[in-house]
Amino acid sequence: MSNRTVGFIGLGFMGEGMATNLVTKGNPLLVMANRRREAVERLLALGASEVKTPAEMARGADVIFLCVTGSRDVEQVIEGKDGILAGARKGLIVVDCSTAEPTSTLRLAGRMEAQGVTLVDAPLGGTPANAAAGTLQALVGASDEVFASLEPLIACWAATIVHVGPVGAGHKMKLLNNFLSLGYAALYSEALALGQKVGITPDTFHSVISKGRMRCGFYDTFMNYVIDRNENAHPFTISNAYKDLRYLALMADSVGAVNTLGESVKNNFAAMAASGQAEKFVPMISDFIAAQNGTKLKG
Repeated sequence: MSNRTVGFIGLGFMGEGMATNLVTKGNPLLVMANRRREAVERLLALGASEVKTPAEMARGADVIFLCVTGSRDVEQVIEGKDGILAGARKGLIVVDCSTAEPTSTLRLAGRMEAQGVTLVDAPLGGTPANAAAGTLQALVGASDEVFASLEPLIACWAATIVHVGPVGAGHKMKLLNNFLSLGYAALYSEALALGQKVGITPDTFHSVISKGRMRCGFYDTFMNYVIDRNENAHPFTISNAYKDLRYLALMADSVGAVNTLGESVKNNFAAMAASGQAEKFVPMISDFIAAQNGTKLKG
């Protein structure tokens, strides 16, 4: 139990589970409605209190967690009319758990520091099921002192907490992590489509890969859709994936890095988003790439 009042903005697939763990583990919690009013109602029933704006939350909270879509949303919540900075007092800590653009994170951190507010980046690894269970991974960018003060709160919803460096480092590492996972999604999809074309069914493919060294947690959730057609195996949208890969490209450009594979993976997701399927989930890219090859994945 904490004697600090915690605010939470962004009660989506991940955020509701995180906020639920915070309040049920004894932390006074402030929440704010956005798209999912039903999530707010469930949290109020657990003892949370509701505020109307980020500024109002900033006036009453000691720590605010953000779990929104990306940098533009983070900037609006922090800098917009009735945003966090409009109500912030010295000593407030804002923890951005979104997957965001590191250059934006560093700019915001500088502006907030000038007002006596600390920004921390703590993007997530895992699924909504992990969020509900309190077993997410957190990649934290913060000073040693701030990290130590936040670790007990983050531990309410994360089983693995990695202090990867100063502010901004968490978002940089998260983009690398998502490059790997989304790269696997594109790779699995192309391999499955090619296999289908040459007579190797997804069932046969899975019977081999699932028993070998290439199996991993991401593979399991991806193939839960491909084999079992579980549409909610990994509820992370194509539009979010495409956004993260754009951020990766911007990060590479900022340091003059060659990112050939990143561009290729990004273009797969860009094509699916452009086809009108942006709100489908990541494992469904397997169907999209199969269709590009004039085939359909069959067991």
